[in-house]
Amino acid sequence: MTDQISEKKHTSGDGQSMWGGRFGAGPSAIMQEINASIDFDKRLYREDIAGSKAHSNMLAAKGIITGEDRDAIHSGLDQVQAEIEAGKMVFDPALEDIDMHVESRLRELVGDAGARLHTGRSRNDQVATDFRLWCRSAVDQLDTAYAGLLSAITEQADKHAASVMPGFTHLQTAQPVTLGHHLMAYYEMFNRDRSRLADCRKRLNENPLGAAALAGTSFPLDREQTSAELGFDKPMANSLDAVSARDFAMELLSAMTIGAVHLSRLADEIVLWATSAFKFLELSDSFSTGSSIMPQKRNPDAAELVRAKVGRIMGAQNGLMIVMKGLPLAYSKDMQEDKEPVFKAVDDLALCLAAMTGMIEDLKPNTAAMREAAGQGFSTATDLADWLVRVLNLPFRDAHHVTGTVVKEAETRGVDLCDLPLEAMQAIEPRITADIFDVLTVDASVNSRTSFGGTAPANVKQAVATARKALK
Repeated sequence: MTDQISEKKHTSGDGQSMWGGRFGAGPSAIMQEINASIDFDKRLYREDIAGSKAHSNMLAAKGIITGEDRDAIHSGLDQVQAEIEAGKMVFDPALEDIDMHVESRLRELVGDAGARLHTGRSRNDQVATDFRLWCRSAVDQLDTAYAGLLSAITEQADKHAASVMPGFTHLQTAQPVTLGHHLMAYYEMFNRDRSRLADCRKRLNENPLGAAALAGTSFPLDREQTSAELGFDKPMANSLDAVSARDFAMELLSAMTIGAVHLSRLADEIVLWATSAFKFLELSDSFSTGSSIMPQKRNPDAAELVRAKVGRIMGAQNGLMIVMKGLPLAYSKDMQEDKEPVFKAVDDLALCLAAMTGMIEDLKPNTAAMREAAGQGFSTATDLADWLVRVLNLPFRDAHHVTGTVVKEAETRGVDLCDLPLEAMQAIEPRITADIFDVLTVDASVNSRTSFGGTAPANVKQAVATARKALK
């Protein structure tokens, strides 16, 4: 039985082969399947049409095509876009990618004018332009999503600027902090993630269009014009680099990977804090699920899935780097594998940001449980050592030793530092006075941490005010 697909040629609207006269027969079904990218790069249709309009405007301005041809091209492209958005476009693997689909349909609609659109460009610079435009738009959308998350964090931090909780090192109780301070640590992380995306945007916002296949073109193109129309800062300076560079996509994936790691860390803490062992918070029904067998369960599935998504995003970054690592200049078909992982990674990160924003907005902290935990594990021991330095003028290392001995005595007696009798402390360091008890409460501890960046509630309030101003 003859494979009908294998008999089909790559054709344009006039029936000619899209590959030109060089190829007399269509590819085999297997070749066609491995060669086609339309299943995923159809997402580039808006960018492809925008680039084609900018290119045709420039060709007309330079007298390379007529104004009538340009107008026909634009009218046809508008119809193509309308058909795609209405779901009327039939995507055919034989036409490989979105560039060929748009051009083929355009030629069906407007004839020779559509055939003139490709003057002075190649699919190499065309797809590089489309991809940069898409990535730029993705960065802008992620930036908006980050702004929403940062706003949610600042609102919760403001409400809980003085809500005491344990701060941990090695997941062991270290010193009291406030929930507001803890949340603002993530504000700083996510704000850096946002700035990394902004930096990435600056570098990717250069225009490959007009580089043609790899060497430029003999047509007198005005690449500054197409750059301005498409919102690029400037045309790329080297035609080889323009069609072969994918570092903008690798940088985007790298920035997203770091952001996903930060989201995963916060998600992990949410999972931990929601356990019955911690009881620091409760997630709303909107971001929890139940168990099919245990009716009492409230599972933090949204947080767990955010925690897991970093694997996909990091995998996309590694995958693209491996694709690119051994490629000679300029374009190789390997580079067709650049778009799908980026598309999926952007989708995953956008979903994670939306989920985390919702979880933070709906968060119900258990301030009583956090406060109780903050006083455990001798968390104010550092405050005792600081008091010995400040009041008794002990060298810090000596104060550290005295404090360790006091902690050991409290541990032996099974009491917290604030409940250890003064006489027991004076047996270790006779100059300790009753004033020591003023620094051994968790509230006194957090209120004393007034150094820049410290956990004092006043500091948290100031950090929130600064953040709100920046977000506006």
